[in-house]
Amino acid sequence: MSLKAATTCQAFVETGQEAIGRLAAAGCAFTGMTGAGPLAGTDLVAAIGEADAFIADLDTFTAVTFDSVPKLQLVSRWGVGFDAVDLKAATAAGVIVTNTPGVLDETVADLAFALLLGVARGIHLGHATVMEGRWDRAWRADVHHKTLGIVGCGRIGTAVARRAAGFNMRVVAFDLFPSERARELGVEFVPLEELLQQADFVSLHAAVTEQSRGMIGEAQLRAMKPTALLVNTSRGALIDEAALTRALNEGVIAGAALDTFQEEPLPRYSALRSAKNVLLTPHMASLTTDNGRRISDAAVQAVLDLAAGRPPKNIVNPEVLKSPALRTKLKLTT
Repeated sequence: MSLKAATTCQAFVETGQEAIGRLAAAGCAFTGMTGAGPLAGTDLVAAIGEADAFIADLDTFTAVTFDSVPKLQLVSRWGVGFDAVDLKAATAAGVIVTNTPGVLDETVADLAFALLLGVARGIHLGHATVMEGRWDRAWRADVHHKTLGIVGCGRIGTAVARRAAGFNMRVVAFDLFPSERARELGVEFVPLEELLQQADFVSLHAAVTEQSRGMIGEAQLRAMKPTALLVNTSRGALIDEAALTRALNEGVIAGAALDTFQEEPLPRYSALRSAKNVLLTPHMASLTTDNGRRISDAAVQAVLDLAAGRPPKNIVNPEVLKSPALRTKLKLTT
C-alpha cells in the first residue's frame, strides 16, 4: 500500500537522505520539517496532519494526540527511548509504535566513556582555563583500576562495561534482569545501595519507568563516595536535578557529566549550568553521522514494512496487532 510519511526530526532529515530515497522508491510520499524540535500538543498534531506514519524525535504523544490524527498507523521512533509516548493510548487508537534498538549501543557507549574520562581528568575545566588565557592545573582522578557502577546493564550498559575492561576497571551493576552476557564480561550484579557505596564512577543506562523516575535523589547521592563521579547518557528523568545541584555545590560527590536533562534544551536559568565540576553536553550521545544513517535506515524500514503489509520489527506495543482500531485503519488504506 502507498503511505504518507512525515517527520519533524532534524537528525533524521540530516542523516537519512538515502533512507528517504527508499521511501520514494516504494511509492511513499514524504514530508519533512526541520528546526521545529520535539513537539507536543497541537503543534505535533499539525505536523502529523494526514500522515499514515510519523518518524518521531522526542515528541510527546498523548491520548489527545492520537484522537486528533485518526489516519496515523505508525510512530517510528528515531532512537531507542519511547517514554514520551503513551503506549496504552497508542494501542487503543490502533497505532503501532516502534524504536531502533541495537543500532546506537556502541556509539552511546563511546560518549558515556568519553564523559567519564572527561570529568575524571577535568578536561572541560582545563579547556576553559586555557581559553580564558590562564594556565590553571589541578590534581584529578585516575580511571584505571577503579570501580565503575553501571545502573541499567542492558545493551548500552554492557557496551560500557566492555570499554571499562580495557581500563582494568572492576565493574558492578544494578539491573532488575541481570544479563548473562554481562556476567561473562566479569560484571558483578549487586543491589543499588551497594553499587552506590562501592563505585568510584556511576554511569546511568536505565530506561525511564514509574519505578526508575527520580531514582537518583538526595539519599542515593549521599550514599555515594565524596570522591565519586556521576555520568548520565540515558534520560534526565532518572535524576533529581535539584538534589544533584546541591550535592555538587556542597561536595557530597565530586562531579557529574550529563548528556540528558529533565527539560531539553536545558533552560538558561538551570542551576546545573553554574554547579561545581559539571560537564554538560546537549543530548548528543547518538549523534555521529555513521550512527545517524543506521538509525534512519531502521526507522524507515518500519514504514516500509507497514507499506508492504508486514508487521514492523521492534514493536514496543505488540498488543496493538490485535487492536480492532488498527485493523480498521489497514482496511481503509488497502
